[in-house]
Amino acid sequence: MIMIVLVILVMLAIAIVFGVNAFVINRYKSKILSVEDSKKLEDVDCILILGAQVMSDKPSEMLADRLKQGLELYKNGVAGKIIVSGDHGRTDYDEVRVMKDFLISNGVPSENIFMDHAGFSTYDSMYRAKNIFKVERLVVVTQEYHLYRAVYSGNKLGMDAYGVSSDLHQYGGQEKREVREILARNKDFVMCIFKPQAKFGGEEIPISGNGDITND
Repeated sequence: MIMIVLVILVMLAIAIVFGVNAFVINRYKSKILSVEDSKKLEDVDCILILGAQVMSDKPSEMLADRLKQGLELYKNGVAGKIIVSGDHGRTDYDEVRVMKDFLISNGVPSENIFMDHAGFSTYDSMYRAKNIFKVERLVVVTQEYHLYRAVYSGNKLGMDAYGVSSDLHQYGGQEKREVREILARNKDFVMCIFKPQAKFGGEEIPISGNGDITND
């Protein structure tokens, strides 16, 4: 009898996990746009490029693709400001500096790039976009598997959040990332119910200002 109950509980837990996963994917799926459709949006405050691994002063392939896609949106006039959000938790590891340097080297004025040094998770990046940078409408750039959760979190945190995929290549280890993402979607689903503050807060830095205030 106990074994039957345990099996039922395990099956119920699995059903909940996959049910939440499907809900997060589908809830704002219509807000994941092509580059062409993103150009039709109006009054977009910024393009938010989510961080990923850097190696010394070079972006990883996944991050480079995010930056290239964000740059294309910027040059097509989707928004006049960019937030680069990533991990700068140590003095010897700085995702956002590498991201900003890449964009500047490709013609984006420094003052149009805001650095979010405390984007330690997708939820934190979205929370800080809303509460630190005072963003109301944005386009998020990351790979598609990650985009569903980012757009879901952004909308649940009170922004009008859209997304554009940066899948410019096939990436090694994607199967493992897909599995981890199922659990991450469940985690952020719960986070968006309770809406805890991001790990780090700070003074407001309105996106309407000058991004150089966020420089290292």
